Amino acid sequence: MDINEEKVMNEDTAEQTAQAEEEQAQVPGEEQPEEQKPAEEELTPEQKLQAELDEQKDKYLRLMAEYDNFRKRSAKERLELTDNVKASTLEEILPMIDNFERALAAECSDDTFKKGIEMIHKQFGDTLAKLGVKPMDIEGSEFDPNIATAVSTVENEELGENTVAQVLQNGYMIGEKVIRPAVVIVANP
Repeated sequence: MDINEEKVMNEDTAEQTAQAEEEQAQVPGEEQPEEQKPAEEELTPEQKLQAELDEQKDKYLRLMAEYDNFRKRSAKERLELTDNVKASTLEEILPMIDNFERALAAECSDDTFKKGIEMIHKQFGDTLAKLGVKPMDIEGSEFDPNIATAVSTVENEELGENTVAQVLQNGYMIGEKVIRPAVVIVANP
């Protein structure tokens, strides 16, 4: 048998196998196994390209959303880091401001000296305001342990229950973050 005859014989066998499969598929009442079911309709080249385009578009949109989330998260972290650095630096400076406030409260016979202390204290206050730092003004308000530390209590009928009677040391905040809690005396705990 030569090669051409063998080739024709193989093609005939393949055709017979295909016909047998078709006949088996056409037998009523018999279900075909999953692997022998005919393939879904073939997609046209345009449909294939459209499906590929849709898949790429979906990937692109997901990537853009991930990048946008990353950008927002990075900006938020950067702001938090900036506030943390400001807070740690200001924690070291705040004792100097406290000393200026004590100097302002002290009696002084030299008006020029007192005016110089007032100017330096004002300059510190202006610089803190530019940095977004504000002193807490809590005297007369309800005591909040999240922003103040009570070191003493007093009975005072003029003040309400659990009210800050006196601020011994100012507290400071950056936005809603407490840099240093205030030290206070609480009335009528």
